[in-house]
Amino acid sequence: MGGDFAPASEVAGMIECLRQCDNRFHVVLVGDETKINNELSKHNAAGLDFSIVHAPDIIDMHDSPVIAIKTKPNSSLVKGMNIHKDGSADAFVSAGNTGAVTAASTLILGRIPGVSRPTVAAIFPSESGPTLIVDAGAVSDCRPQFLFEFGVMGSIYSEYMLKKNYPRVGLLNIGEEESKGNELAKETFKYISERKGKFNFIGNIEGRDILKGNVDVVVCDGFVGNVILKFAESIPGYLKYQFKKFANTGIIPKLMIGLLRGSLKEIFRDMDYTEFGGIPLLGVNGVTIIGHGSSPPKAIRNMLFRAEETVQFKINQHIQEKLQEQQ
Repeated sequence: MGGDFAPASEVAGMIECLRQCDNRFHVVLVGDETKINNELSKHNAAGLDFSIVHAPDIIDMHDSPVIAIKTKPNSSLVKGMNIHKDGSADAFVSAGNTGAVTAASTLILGRIPGVSRPTVAAIFPSESGPTLIVDAGAVSDCRPQFLFEFGVMGSIYSEYMLKKNYPRVGLLNIGEEESKGNELAKETFKYISERKGKFNFIGNIEGRDILKGNVDVVVCDGFVGNVILKFAESIPGYLKYQFKKFANTGIIPKLMIGLLRGSLKEIFRDMDYTEFGGIPLLGVNGVTIIGHGSSPPKAIRNMLFRAEETVQFKINQHIQEKLQEQQ
């Protein structure tokens, strides 16, 4: 029931997903049963492998995450997370309140042994393929140990999910020199350098390195990461505005934009969050995929596929093994 268009997008996305994968896995729809059935009536869901668990309470964007988790046990978030915890489901997917999903995952599922704080991992396009940013909003105030663990978790996700061989991990800073940055940056550089081992730490990187593809995993605190994420989300809209503005200057510019339509569509596809669907919350003792509040059915469909892959590639097991290896 989370998200701007729930449960319409969730139901439509689930149907797209199960049709495309030929019922490869079972989906549990957790939420208001009447509203879910109303949406199902608009589609042909015959033969699809899903079930419904009734959850009448709703956690909205204005609720305090921790309080809502305690006071709304019959919400789709809390019920769904408990279904995951007891092993009846292998992953949890939501386009709801990011803070609430993060808090519920941490409180109900717990953390992987060796993880101090979970991290939200955001995927960015770059000249060398997808680049991962950790953290993108889960932890604003960090310690060097947290950032080190973010790098480990990001490296593993990048290797298995994004197919990067020995991913390059960089610490986001205002300069490449070891002496640059605030105290946290300088302390973290030293902390990671002393513990990198098989962790491919390439040192400090700057903001311009992200889209250039000079790094596979960007490590930063959640405050900075979330600012970058929200700024990046505004870029496609701004570019589309500029192209439209240019096209409206005359018939020749309009024809030029028309000829480029196919190429522009392909470029914008790389910047479309719905292609990946959602972002993983790494470090919790389970699989949580968090979607944008305005996720359309396509994003929901791809979130389900990302959840399946995260389970299949045993990301949590690899994270625990690597952190134990680093100790």
